[in-house]
Amino acid sequence: MIGLGHYLALSAFLFGVGAIGFLTRRNVLIQLMSIEIMLNAVNLTLVSFNRYLPTNHTGQLFAFFVIAVAAAEAAVGLALVIGMYRIKKSIYTDDQNLLKH
Repeated sequence: MIGLGHYLALSAFLFGVGAIGFLTRRNVLIQLMSIEIMLNAVNLTLVSFNRYLPTNHTGQLFAFFVIAVAAAEAAVGLALVIGMYRIKKSIYTDDQNLLKH
């Protein structure tokens, strides 16, 4: 039987992978994907707690808001990546110190 601890361990693993990916990679697209992995780990935690404590649906409600924030973050992040690429012709964070010419 899969218990709450299994879901929390998976969530911690996913969050760790996302944090390591964000801190070690210099490609902005990989960093954005790492942030998405971390947000999905948080969603897994919220939904798993809601599954094992089903008095109300607050975990699922918070997960819905996290998904909405992740969608907005992806849109703004990709707009920044496009702006960075147009100006500096690179999407690596080491090359980006200013978005001005």
